[in-house]
Amino acid sequence: QVHLVESGGGLVQPGDSLRLSCVVSGVKFTTNAQGWLRQAPGKEREFVASMSADGTTKNYADFLKGRFTISRDDAKSTFYLHMNNLQPEDTAVYYCAVTRSGITYAPTRLPTFDYAGQGTRITVSS
Repeated sequence: QVHLVESGGGLVQPGDSLRLSCVVSGVKFTTNAQGWLRQAPGKEREFVASMSADGTTKNYADFLKGRFTISRDDAKSTFYLHMNNLQPEDTAVYYCAVTRSGITYAPTRLPTFDYAGQGTRITVSS
């Protein structure tokens, strides 16, 4: 059974940095790509970042402008979203997600992610 648990959200000020963590069980990073999605209040869920199963390819949403980085620690079965220079428009619930086994490229389309966590909320406000 696939299980994902996010942590690290909270209330931060504009310009702050934050790191989200996602502990995964029931999948192998070497056979399932990983990613982060987010859903802002009143908006649809959108793609944020993804990483291929071999860790060599990373894709990011254009609107991030290089502020976020996805990484992982295979030994801890955990992947991360490092977020810098957070802005009020980054306020959202962030979800970690993985693809089904065999999807090893770094996807950018939401339907490609078969499993997601319950989400962790980030509020950016002064």
